[in-house]
Amino acid sequence: MQIEQLKPIVEAALLAASQPMTVAQLGDLFAETDEVGHEQIARALEALAADCEGRGVELKEVASGFRYQVRQDVHPWISRMWTEKPSRYSRALLETLALIAYRQPITRPEIEQIRGVVVSSNIVKTLEEREWIRVVGYRDVPGRPALFGTTRAFLDYFNLKSLDQLPPLSEIRDMEDPQMGFEQTPLPARVIKDLPIDPDEETPADDLAAATGSTETDGPAPDPVATGHETPAAPAETTEDAATASDESEPTTTADEAAAPADDVDNDDDAQHS
Repeated sequence: MQIEQLKPIVEAALLAASQPMTVAQLGDLFAETDEVGHEQIARALEALAADCEGRGVELKEVASGFRYQVRQDVHPWISRMWTEKPSRYSRALLETLALIAYRQPITRPEIEQIRGVVVSSNIVKTLEEREWIRVVGYRDVPGRPALFGTTRAFLDYFNLKSLDQLPPLSEIRDMEDPQMGFEQTPLPARVIKDLPIDPDEETPADDLAAATGSTETDGPAPDPVATGHETPAAPAETTEDAATASDESEPTTTADEAAAPADDVDNDDDAQHS
């Protein structure tokens, strides 16, 4: 079959498919009598990609195969067609995903050691539900923690053919969190205890207070100048109260008692001279 005859068939198959298709999957569309080999399909794909030059769509090869998609430069206009807003992910989730992508296979305790906070179970659950990560094995240490790695769905979502196409670490080292250091040396697997909970997963203070029935907050006391309320001054002690307190704290001495020792000294001197 000629390439010009093969191109519309391959193009229609890619548009009809809900997932990217590989060369082998496209080859299954043809019978032996069609005499279509993988080399011919690859040439047809190259020709289709060249035909997309200057158009609003492109033929992209990702980890799962080939697919047609909207070009990035026209995406801002096309995105208005979709009423559902794209999902927004927390910084903690993206940092965890980045660690798994660059350091895979990696365990949860190792991620916690690098980030300095406990990895929320909701983050791991979300990444697994999105099919971006999966358990690829278990570390041969006490407790046998699971080893996480990325999937083809992760590569497809980020328009990557392989992990080699990930941006270099030098481009993402400007993160604000100093704990996000990607050393190349392997980290020992150990369970980190008493780490702070990830701030992106903390319960709001109002909800926590309502759940516990407490009305106290951990924030600083309001500034009386800023709020416009003066702090009531402590009641001053009266002169009588101060005197009473002084009398109770210090023993009183009468004039006779104070003079008594001096009289005894004078009597002793008279006795010595007599």
